[in-house]
Amino acid sequence: MQTDDLIRALAGNVAPVSPHLVERQLAMGIAAGAVATLLAIASTLGFRPDLAAAMHDFTFWMKWTYTISLGVGAIAATVHLARPDATRAQWLWLLVIPFGLLACVAASELARTPFDGWLPLWLGQSWKRCSIFVAMLAAPIFIGLIWAFRQFAPTRLRLTGATAGLASGACAATLYGLHCPEASALFVLTWYSLGMGLAALAGTLIGPRFLRW
Repeated sequence: MQTDDLIRALAGNVAPVSPHLVERQLAMGIAAGAVATLLAIASTLGFRPDLAAAMHDFTFWMKWTYTISLGVGAIAATVHLARPDATRAQWLWLLVIPFGLLACVAASELARTPFDGWLPLWLGQSWKRCSIFVAMLAAPIFIGLIWAFRQFAPTRLRLTGATAGLASGACAATLYGLHCPEASALFVLTWYSLGMGLAALAGTLIGPRFLRW
């Protein structure tokens, strides 16, 4: 058999692939992981008792705007990096924008608060456990993403693991907000960000082991 005939024979047995396979598969992985995380919150931590009233407050949506915007950016980067021909996502620096905007809100809070109130504003009531909870709750979502990646062929494994970890952490932080009553922008900027950063670090370290194909 000549080379051209062999190529045609091999190509003829390839099933067509949906142009939105990556997005659909990742969405399924995130959704499955998010359901598991939500069940974990409901069964162990519980939802804040004033959740209905809190959803009419600025601080609740401040937290969600921050975590969701980071999540959307990280998911977009993960979708891009899932393909074997992906270039380095040069626009990842845009993820700094939500952090910078929340830092401005936090600075405004500090300017309006007497100096002796800065420490309670920063630590809140749950600083010792917030970051750990966010990182732990990210695990089911990260597992869902790893499952989705079994269908793909990423080549930038550490960067892909980092963005998948950040996406998982941001989704987990969003859901954790249903439990967490902390209302300070400085608290969210510090401890939520640390939790998401830990999830991204975990993705960087362990991602290549599971993403390799």
